[in-house]
Amino acid sequence: MKTKSIFKLLLGIGILINVFNSKSFAQETITSKQWQEDLKFLQQKVHNDHPFLFKKIKQTEWDSEVEKFRQQIPNLQEHEIKVGLSRIVSLFQYGHTQIPFSTVAKDAVLPVNLYHFKDGVYVEGVEKTHQQTLGAKVLKIGGMNIEKALSKVRPVVPVENDQYFKAYGLRFLTVPAILHAQGVMPKLTDKVVVTLEKDGKVFNYTFPTIPLKDMSRDYNLTIANEKWLSARNTDKTPLYLKSLNEKFYYFEYLPDTKTIYVRQSSVFNHDSETLKDFYKRLFTFIDTNEVEKLIYDVRLNGGGNNYNNRPLIKGLLARPNINKQGKLFYIIGRNTFSACQNLTNEIENYTEAIIIGEPTAENKNFYGDATKVTLPNSKINAYLSFAWWQDMAQWENKDATTPHFSKEITFDQYRNNEDPVLDLAMNIDIEKVVIDPMDHFTNLFLAGKMEQLTKDAARIIRDPLYRHISFEKEFDRVGKLLLKQGQNDGALYVYKMNTQFYPDSPVLWKGLGEALKATGNIDDANNAFAKAEQLSK
Repeated sequence: MKTKSIFKLLLGIGILINVFNSKSFAQETITSKQWQEDLKFLQQKVHNDHPFLFKKIKQTEWDSEVEKFRQQIPNLQEHEIKVGLSRIVSLFQYGHTQIPFSTVAKDAVLPVNLYHFKDGVYVEGVEKTHQQTLGAKVLKIGGMNIEKALSKVRPVVPVENDQYFKAYGLRFLTVPAILHAQGVMPKLTDKVVVTLEKDGKVFNYTFPTIPLKDMSRDYNLTIANEKWLSARNTDKTPLYLKSLNEKFYYFEYLPDTKTIYVRQSSVFNHDSETLKDFYKRLFTFIDTNEVEKLIYDVRLNGGGNNYNNRPLIKGLLARPNINKQGKLFYIIGRNTFSACQNLTNEIENYTEAIIIGEPTAENKNFYGDATKVTLPNSKINAYLSFAWWQDMAQWENKDATTPHFSKEITFDQYRNNEDPVLDLAMNIDIEKVVIDPMDHFTNLFLAGKMEQLTKDAARIIRDPLYRHISFEKEFDRVGKLLLKQGQNDGALYVYKMNTQFYPDSPVLWKGLGEALKATGNIDDANNAFAKAEQLSK
């Protein structure tokens, strides 16, 4: 027995040694040349099968970045090459077109969940062993200012827009391999120093790493359990988080205000109930009860099957008593993505909903439905989109759907289970607000009510409800359009008004110069151009 035991032990050691050697050998076989072959394979796949992806970046620019990376490969470590490949694919700026986050993160992430609230980046959740960091504001990562660190990792993220990065980009900050490859940290280590602020005190904390599979997170929020803590007071749950991890969708009747609140966090069917059946149950309730308001919340909805959207839209259109301004509210946010962007487009196109919250994470028109491409040597999977979803005319396409009224949650509001977004939907008086400011301004302009236009514009531009609207860009767009149509006096008025609102905008001063030139005021035009050039420096 003893001899057999020793034999088994030696055999086991031999197996372990062989496994170790085989792993080492497998890693060694992926040479610089083979990595370059993988890159070439990816490049050819894009050119041959997905050339339509060259929409936000020119083919020549992308090929130039590919060549630059190809030359760098012999001097890079394996994790840097993987991050570099992610960076190359992310240049297309479509969220579905990506190398999965797990490719570089699966072995080592920090045991922390970060969230970008209105007032900064906070530790929203953490493993219990690091409890003292829970709820702290993040000031630095690896000694680098948080804003700069975010800008460093952003190229690795397949961002559709700023909201996509807010929702899905922060997890990239918790991966040492990415932090090193992107120059946030000088070398790759399994510990990362993070500078935090909590209870008025600033301190450094060194986080170790854990495997990605040990994270407890969904919808970008921590799932509290025996190992993980959430900064949110879990004694109660706000409506938008209620039954979140058990149900994709649910509704609740609020009798005091005769309001139905719906939270839909997926466009996939759930095992317990299909979306079609859920919509049927929802509309049956609306038809048989006294309902004054419907609030439909998709701020956590990352998509699914957009063919499931149709029964909801048809149901709303069939009920004019609820499908009217002031009766129907639709909440969007940074997680609203993919098939839920299609739903949002349909809501915007066909209903009278007032949209509230944050902009979506998806372009209005976008590439989705990706094909898996496996690189031959490394076996890394890249996902390249092939389906173009165009719900809006091309001239109406934008980086995101922006709400009529903006509202974003602060860390303290989240921690205390407050929901300012829902509060706004419940309490806003649409008789006292302007739902579409640019349409309002256009109507005043066409009616010749210039004094009222100037007065209303000054008030609305300062109102935080509209802070998400880039009025500077919108007015410049209107000014350019007026000049193109030969309405030079109108363009002059628009630019004169807005250089008062935005005196440091080189874009508007240049526009003013063009309007002055078009109306024959050459000297004043030259002064405006000079002002624009000065502000551009």
